Parts: sequence; structure tokens; C-alpha cells
Amino acid sequence: MHWLYLCLAIVFEVGGTLSMKLSEGFTKWQPSVLLVVFYICSFVFLTLTLKELEVSTVYAIWSGVGIVAITIIGFVYFGERVNVTKVISIALIVIGVITLNLSSEKTSDPVPTVSKSIE
Repeated sequence: MHWLYLCLAIVFEVGGTLSMKLSEGFTKWQPSVLLVVFYICSFVFLTLTLKELEVSTVYAIWSGVGIVAITIIGFVYFGERVNVTKVISIALIVIGVITLNLSSEKTSDPVPTVSKSIE
């Protein structure tokens, strides 16, 4: 279920970012309201995801997939320019998210913590 929550958090985050662009600096009220609603929903689902998964992995996936999705939407929908530097940068983000995700699955043991005892 936590992976579904993460997917929903990403979808709402992308919707919020698109609304941010469409709000034109909060001058259009409909996208401005959607921006707030989408980001609230995104953070709710992100918080639910963090109940089961590591914050480093979740945040990397959430932000990385969001960055890639928004970049592709920017290229396709908003007609932003594509160049080699942007493509390489996006590829590095994808590689980083995949690598972080794979490394966190291998090290499932929690880091030992030092606790203070009150005597």
C-alpha cells in the first residue's frame, strides 16, 4: 500500500507544480487553489508513505520522479527547449534515484542509535 501512496504523492506533486506554472504568479485563482490542494494531498500521501519506507529513499523517488515528469511535461506541453545538458542531467537524476533505491533495499538493518539512560 505504501508504494501506492508514494505514486499518489508524486501525481499530486506534479499536479501542484503544473498548477504553479499555470497560476502565473497567483494571478489566476483556479490554478492557485489547485496548487494548494494538490500540494496538501501530496504531503498527506508522502507522510503515509514514510510510515513504512525510509525517508531518504522516499524523498529521492518523490523528488526525482517529479523532476523528470515535470521536465518532460515542460518539453512537450510548454515547448521548453531540449538540449544535451538537460538530457544528461535528467539521466543522472534517474540513475541516482535507482541507485539509492537499490542500495537502501540491501541495507535494511537500521543504524544503531545511542540512547541515554536516566539513572
